[in-house]
Amino acid sequence: MFIDNDFVKRMKAQYPPGTRIRLDSMGDDPHPITPGTKGTVKLVDDIGTVHCDFDNGRHLGLVPGEDSFHIIAERNRTNRDGR
Repeated sequence: MFIDNDFVKRMKAQYPPGTRIRLDSMGDDPHPITPGTKGTVKLVDDIGTVHCDFDNGRHLGLVPGEDSFHIIAERNRTNRDGR
């Protein structure tokens, strides 16, 4: 297996831990996560798989090129006075 180190570096820079994502679709997975499910990136491993904790309780590694997902921006839910 050829691992493109530049690709892995880009993935780690684009998806640091804590990044919020939304799943668009999964490739050929026997137990796919429902499209539209949100999750939080835990890490990108050394082959570029994006490991996430999803809001539905599932934990899964997303494979770029096989699975489709994108970064989402979520608003801070605290009030102006910090509550």
